Amino acid sequence: MSKFLKSTAIAASLLMIAVPAMAGKLGLGRTALPEEIAAWDGDISPDGTGLPVGSGDAMDGEEIFADQCAACHGDFAEGIDNWPKLAGGADTLDHEDPLKTVGSYWPHLSTAYDYIKRSMPYGNAGTLSDDEVYAIVAYILYSNDLIDDDFVLSNETFFDVEMPNADGFIIDDRAETEYAQWSGEPCMENCKEGEVKVTMRAMVLDVTPEEEGASEAIEEAAEVMEVTAAAEEPAAEEVAVVTEAAFDPDLAKAGEKVFRKCKSCHQIGEGAKNRSGPILTGIVDGPAGAVDGFKYSKPMKAAAEGGLIWTEDELAAFLAKPKGYMKGTKMSFAGLKKEDDQKAVIEYLKSVGN
Repeated sequence: MSKFLKSTAIAASLLMIAVPAMAGKLGLGRTALPEEIAAWDGDISPDGTGLPVGSGDAMDGEEIFADQCAACHGDFAEGIDNWPKLAGGADTLDHEDPLKTVGSYWPHLSTAYDYIKRSMPYGNAGTLSDDEVYAIVAYILYSNDLIDDDFVLSNETFFDVEMPNADGFIIDDRAETEYAQWSGEPCMENCKEGEVKVTMRAMVLDVTPEEEGASEAIEEAAEVMEVTAAAEEPAAEEVAVVTEAAFDPDLAKAGEKVFRKCKSCHQIGEGAKNRSGPILTGIVDGPAGAVDGFKYSKPMKAAAEGGLIWTEDELAAFLAKPKGYMKGTKMSFAGLKKEDDQKAVIEYLKSVGN
């Protein structure tokens, strides 16, 4: 028997075992045994059904993610080339070009666990242990600022995590609520009761029919829109008087913890060396692009030549969204979404300052 015929026969045999209805219809095979079904059934449901016993945290997950996932998804789950981003995109779902990630879009954490367990890592699916999957999921959550780094994700704490878009999906009930409206004969004329009036002109394509009095209605509508737009214009920003705050050691200590997200690329303090990112010793209130021996990106060099100084405000803006702050930066980190985390890291950088 050829390899092709042999493999086809094996596949057919398995199919007959797995699909009892077909087996009965064709008079072949037998009903699959419960243990045979269990060997292949790895489904994990949104209510937690199917979750295995196990645990893992973000710190362990960071190492596993670096070994198993970062080649495609980046060190910070920010995605590489066309491989999907797993972190970021908070509050972008109502934008014209939303970023849909585990943190911004996925409604159920069980989906992440189920998919990683059965399909990842790419090319070697199914090789991760349950604890490794928990750790990777924890790291992805941590990268989305949904848990702290010391949170232990397990089958017992799984639903302590709140997914931001958990309520963003609705049940498709059109079969019950709408299909009946479409089942009869469609109305083809005089379907709208009462008089239909054109009150505004189409904004994009000039397809509004000309009617008597339409131009006056359009002019009135335009005036209303102008008045509304003027009312919505923000008032001129007041110049804030900034006073230098005293150093906060507790905030710096919290910043040291947040800085763990940065340590894979940046070193700081005595004996620090350049890695994939420059050393950050003395960066607060220091000039941009000034670390000797580090090869900066062209945008960073241009900013340095333009006199950029890393004040606390500039650092906070950069840390919030590096690629948004400086287009073309080599910094692949998605950013620190929480303002408290930004302030804490800056305070920590000040503490290890000069």
